[in-house]
Amino acid sequence: MTEISGTAGVAPVAAADLPRVLHGAPAAVLMIDLTTREVVYANAAAIELTGDRVHLPVDVDAWGDAAGLTDLGGQRMSETSSPLSLVAAGVPVSGEPVAVHDAARRGSTVTDEQRDASEGRLLWVTGFGLTGAAPTAGAAGLESRALVVFLQISGTEHGDRRQLEVLRDRAVVATEMSFTITDPRQPDDPLIWVNPSFTRLTGYSYEDVVGRNCRLLQGPNTDRATVERIADALSRREPFTSVLLNYRKDGSAYWNQVSISPVFDGAGELINFVGVQNDVTERVTVEQERATALADAESSRSQLRLLAEATTQMTEALGVGDACARLARIVVPQLADLCVVDLLERPGASVPTRLAVAARDAADEDRLRRLGELPDGPAGDAPRLIAELPERGAERHPDDPASAAVYDELRLRSAMVVPIRARGRVLGTLTLLTQLPYGRRYGSRDLHLAADLAGRAGLTVDNARLYEVEHAAAATLQRSLLPVVPEVTGLQVAARYLVGADGNQVGGDWYDVLPLPDGAVGIAVGDVVGHDLAAAAAMGQLRGVVRSYAWEGRGPGSVLDRCDQLVQGLEMAAMATAFYARIEPPDAEGMRVVRYANAGHPAPLVLDPDGSLRRLDEQRSPMIGAVPMFGRSSGRVRAEAELTCPPGSVLLLYTDGLTDMVGHDADERTDLLERTVHAQRPGVEAEELVDGVLAACAPTRLSDDVALLAVRLTA
Repeated sequence: MTEISGTAGVAPVAAADLPRVLHGAPAAVLMIDLTTREVVYANAAAIELTGDRVHLPVDVDAWGDAAGLTDLGGQRMSETSSPLSLVAAGVPVSGEPVAVHDAARRGSTVTDEQRDASEGRLLWVTGFGLTGAAPTAGAAGLESRALVVFLQISGTEHGDRRQLEVLRDRAVVATEMSFTITDPRQPDDPLIWVNPSFTRLTGYSYEDVVGRNCRLLQGPNTDRATVERIADALSRREPFTSVLLNYRKDGSAYWNQVSISPVFDGAGELINFVGVQNDVTERVTVEQERATALADAESSRSQLRLLAEATTQMTEALGVGDACARLARIVVPQLADLCVVDLLERPGASVPTRLAVAARDAADEDRLRRLGELPDGPAGDAPRLIAELPERGAERHPDDPASAAVYDELRLRSAMVVPIRARGRVLGTLTLLTQLPYGRRYGSRDLHLAADLAGRAGLTVDNARLYEVEHAAAATLQRSLLPVVPEVTGLQVAARYLVGADGNQVGGDWYDVLPLPDGAVGIAVGDVVGHDLAAAAAMGQLRGVVRSYAWEGRGPGSVLDRCDQLVQGLEMAAMATAFYARIEPPDAEGMRVVRYANAGHPAPLVLDPDGSLRRLDEQRSPMIGAVPMFGRSSGRVRAEAELTCPPGSVLLLYTDGLTDMVGHDADERTDLLERTVHAQRPGVEAEELVDGVLAACAPTRLSDDVALLAVRLTA
């Protein structure tokens, strides 16, 4: 039998496990008074045999009839020399078979047909006198009593000798069960009888225990709550069954399944408690090992789920700060009560910047920001585990009373400080903390998980940092390629450029206003396909080409044709959309002719002085680079359209970042834009128009760059 040494933290078997415990001792127990041949005690299993048909004390034969006991031939026990009668006569019974039939309870002999129909059960009976009791007050009566134990096996055929041998073995086991009897009428309810099996189980002899309370089996790690429940059941004179850690005489611990039942005399007075003990150490050990294995498996699954969620969340981050914030929110509260992410502004620098904090209590987040240096400072090159932090802030911050006060408010218990590394460099520190009184004490397994999380975070942060550097370079390049809006006589010009912020690279959006030598003014807007440095560079080249051909005084269709030829011939860009218009000088009445060509670009809008709105969607042609070259040599020339605009008219050119958004209907967004422009007051200023359009139509989070150009004809 496996022994368990007493260790702190061992818990008793839960109530849900008791059916399996009791299955190991399927015994009905009787106590018989040998002087009167009466059953004076029956445990719960024995009461189930008779139901409520008898009340104790009762004659042994009457009890046998009430239980439906017969011999193997179907003869009632009261009509034979039954094992009960033998035990009542003082004759020990080491194992005799009896049967149980419902028909026998009605007081008649059982026929073969009735025996078959009633599905008889076999019981093996073991009985012995309670000899050897100490001659003390209250114990003398035990000399005239005996215990009877019934063991049941269902579905056993009477003629199966192998099964009968098994039953005999089980009956022998019953005689090996540990029995105790106490006398509650004496002070402290002492033991007044134990059988030899008790001595073999506990190491205590008969003389060692008689006259002492059973609590002598308790030890330093016996569960006090279970002991209190046993005492409560005994005070209420109720049966009780439980499993608790007990100790043998030699100090070794074992798990003891204890069943205690009260014994009443004919007048209803409590005279004894009968206890049955079983050593269930091996079974409890197996169950605890199984529970530990299941807990470890669930812990591993939880860790895998946490790592998978962290990877997914951080992969979707839009930048370094967002990645750190996501990491902090993921680990609280699954792994920590508090989390801090500090990053070095430059790899290798010594002063970190606190980019993210998270806490169960929102008030603690502000305290974390004010705390300054965390336990043990930067992580360095190796993860560190601080299983128990000092309880008082003065010990942690002896020279900084303010930090010590914040430390006390946070109630810190345990900490892990893990470096965030990527590509061989330390980028920062991940600090995880638990709080008193309920926070757990970190162990090595937690540290391994935290290190894995920090490793994944390091790659995400480093990639985000590299992206931000490239994005900043592309944005700088793009803005450097965009023109400064010139002042043009007779025109009001306003332009806006918004950089997308959804994690994409900068795009190839552009606009231009070009006063021409012949007095006309060229205006253009375009969008090179792509979101990277190449697209930004191609945008600059394309803008330069448009300006060159426009300066020659070519018509809008010809300008876009030549751009198409150059783009395809020199492979400047894959494809691009573009809109180019010439605003001719005003006539004597101030009217201006606007000629334009459109290569797959969203149609610009014209707001007339009378408030009417026109869409410039005539003579549209394919995108630049989408089809074989345009030009006079190929016989394909982009068509032009023209319109006449009075003074006060406003032209609005834009790119598709304003109308094409993921998750939104492009037609609805275009309709919103047109309604916004149409709602502007007649004669609206160019600056006022672009501000009004952005206020109403700019998305909360840009998924693409937006270029916006407004030109108002003043004269």
